[in-house]
Amino acid sequence: MNLQDRAHKYEYKLNDTDDQVIAFMLEHKQQVIGMSIQMLAEQLFTVPNTITRLSKKLGYDGFSQLKNSLKEEVQEENEPKDFSVAYHMKRTLELVDEERLNKVAEQLHKARRIYTFGVGDTLPFCEILTTHLKVGGKPAEYFLHRHDAIYAINHAKSHDVLILLSMSGETEQILEMARLAKEKGVLVISLTHFTRNKLQQLADIRLFFYSPKKKLENYNVSDKTPMMLLLQVLSNAFWERA
Repeated sequence: MNLQDRAHKYEYKLNDTDDQVIAFMLEHKQQVIGMSIQMLAEQLFTVPNTITRLSKKLGYDGFSQLKNSLKEEVQEENEPKDFSVAYHMKRTLELVDEERLNKVAEQLHKARRIYTFGVGDTLPFCEILTTHLKVGGKPAEYFLHRHDAIYAINHAKSHDVLILLSMSGETEQILEMARLAKEKGVLVISLTHFTRNKLQQLADIRLFFYSPKKKLENYNVSDKTPMMLLLQVLSNAFWERA
């Protein structure tokens, strides 16, 4: 996972100083590779401990590992992109944040009732997740129709949870449910492709899989396997807390 993606994955842990350091490293990758931590700290008018803490927030062992990863990133920038299913699965597993996953599992166990909603190709995944939640002992429901979902959310309580599944995170029906749930004080959990999108901005907790948009003959044929992988990882975390 490259530095920019790590910054996105762990942005909930970062402060303004962290953002400034990351912005500098992204803009001056080649220069940073040849710097010591002391040199970088001096360049950014901060102290080495700040950079060490940031490195660990981003999932590195320390600055040395960050720098080595950045070097590999520079070397790989000119290589052809990999759009294979195996690559999508690998990236999805890299995006799993154990801390956030455990937080979601905890919230699901605390919930009075859990609702899942998606449209189009994501509907079967809503059914699967709902079944997994029921197996874990939770009242759960998914919806085939928008008006049924609106009715349920309008009658939901503040200790209910709404899980929204969306490949793009930009589908208007999904965003409508997120806004309505927020108005009702219902916790919103989003599962989307790893990109900045409107749904992740509305959600209280964000989980990501990796599946870039792909079209064939004007039909969306984006790889759905990573979404199923994330659902299984989430379900396992939920069951383990039962």
